[in-house]
Amino acid sequence: MAEKIPRSGVLTSVQSRIRLNRSFDQRNHTYQGYVLRVRGSLGGEEGEFLVGVGEAAHTRHQVKVGDTLSGEALPVSDPRLETAELYKVSKLKVVARSSDEQAQPPPWHGVPPDLAVYRERGHRRLAAQTYDDKCTSCIWGCKMAVAMISRLSGSNPASAVRP
Repeated sequence: MAEKIPRSGVLTSVQSRIRLNRSFDQRNHTYQGYVLRVRGSLGGEEGEFLVGVGEAAHTRHQVKVGDTLSGEALPVSDPRLETAELYKVSKLKVVARSSDEQAQPPPWHGVPPDLAVYRERGHRRLAAQTYDDKCTSCIWGCKMAVAMISRLSGSNPASAVRP
């Protein structure tokens, strides 16, 4: 079993964590929680990394862009099925809250809504370049992992992730 990696840093985005399962003309969305984009330290190395957290952690901590966090997490077991690099977070702690209130959205940087709101609003597909240029920090942006399921060969997760 892999060992959890300590991490800490400032949130640069908080977005929904959704997986799209596709099989020919059928599709199903799985709402897994939230993806935190953190700029800081991961196991002693500096950089930016993506951490998947569950809905319960979001409800408890109500994090937003600018908050400083610490905790431990595991590398994802199958990167083809995740947009996050780390998940199964433990010891999550809000070290400092952001005092900045954004005056003129978009992008929106407040506390993201519950997953039920994302389900209700539905999805809009964006070009990857548009997402990268304008949507990576907004609570309404979302990069989905896509799993293609073939009737003949069983499960065949796609390696592509779409915005």
